[in-house]
Amino acid sequence: MDAREIETLVTPLVEQEGGELVDLQWRREGARWVLRLFLDKPGGITLDDCEYFSDRVGALLDEAGKIEQSYVLEISSPGLDRIIKKDKDFERFAGKAVKLRLKLADDGQRRFAGTLEGLSGGTVLVRIGADLKEFERGNVDEVRLDDAAALEQE
Repeated sequence: MDAREIETLVTPLVEQEGGELVDLQWRREGARWVLRLFLDKPGGITLDDCEYFSDRVGALLDEAGKIEQSYVLEISSPGLDRIIKKDKDFERFAGKAVKLRLKLADDGQRRFAGTLEGLSGGTVLVRIGADLKEFERGNVDEVRLDDAAALEQE
């Protein structure tokens, strides 16, 4: 089972329980496999929420029986530097400070910081100073909220 199949399986449960699947990592770390879910909900995720979702998601995955190898399930909050991946997140966090990392450099630079302006087709829009930069989504490795900039703005 790959990450996409796991996401398809667990997303309805998480949403039914009032949560949002922000990100999912399914990878080998040393000798073990780790399934890491980053969840959010209105008001944020508490430690009790993490425990609750761990029990529910673990039971669902066990019942489905599609993950053959043993693994560790981790449930976590996305944190202040939340990753922005889904189309709706680009709209939701427009106007917020972000850090962006590219797969391939643009004019010799791979890392940028600015204000997210949104998503237009296959292009991520970020205002850097007075300039509006356009980054092809296929070349964007990661976009995260810039928690340090957000704290400075408050």
